[in-house]
Amino acid sequence: MKNICVIPNIHKDKNLRTTRSLVEWIIQHGYKPILNEVVAQKIGFSEYGKSGTEIFEKSDFIVALGGDGTILNVARQCASFSTPILGVNLGHLGFLAEVDAEDVVEAVEKIVNNEFFIDKRMMLEASIIKENMEAVNLIALNDIVVTRGSFSRMVKLKVFVNEQYVNTYLADGIIISSPTGSTAYSLSAGGPIVYPNLELFVITPICPHTLHSRSIIVSEKDKVKLVIVGENQDVMVTTDGQQGYKLNSGDTIYVKKSNRYTNLIRLKSMNFFDLLRSKLSERNFNI
Repeated sequence: MKNICVIPNIHKDKNLRTTRSLVEWIIQHGYKPILNEVVAQKIGFSEYGKSGTEIFEKSDFIVALGGDGTILNVARQCASFSTPILGVNLGHLGFLAEVDAEDVVEAVEKIVNNEFFIDKRMMLEASIIKENMEAVNLIALNDIVVTRGSFSRMVKLKVFVNEQYVNTYLADGIIISSPTGSTAYSLSAGGPIVYPNLELFVITPICPHTLHSRSIIVSEKDKVKLVIVGENQDVMVTTDGQQGYKLNSGDTIYVKKSNRYTNLIRLKSMNFFDLLRSKLSERNFNI
């Protein structure tokens, strides 16, 4: 029996109609749905609710209903379990979602019949060092971003690669992006578009105070170090634009390739360039 986890974005799936319909289909076809306890209770299927990491431990694959943000959130949560993720688009066209809501049942049928392949995506890992001790360890699929906090002043950051000094940036921040994240915040900050199945880092300054500051690409074997310099710095580090952690002057952030991957379910051979043209055309249209 297949255990199929369904994780909806409750703000995009109004009244959880798509979630409920999919769960009913899963049960009717002899499979077992796995849900967050709160969602399970809301749609009247409390017996299928699980708590904490149990929903990932018990699942054969995950259906993430929402958009790229939902998929990013699920990717971080299930990274330790390597659970494959099917992204279902409930909003604007995204780079990570594989199918639209009206096609979700057909997609799940193909998956249970093993008519799919796995697209492995490199993830990033960041360690924050405070007073010579590791304070927190973070993981991301798209990017690790060090940026100014609540005040409008720029931040001052020293950047090193493998302990070799690169530059001191006076900017709104620094983006350390994976190839997957190269089409997200990094692209908006002027970074390059990277084919998603490569393994490397892109270091992109955000609105730097010098015209010569440009993105730098380093290999997946390298280790990037960011040091917060200057007095009274109000700085944050964020993962995928969703989780934040406050930093202070003197704090150090190490970023490296994670040994974990996000496993995205693909039902057909992905043409990244078709998707890229479509997404960028949509951005231009919406401006």
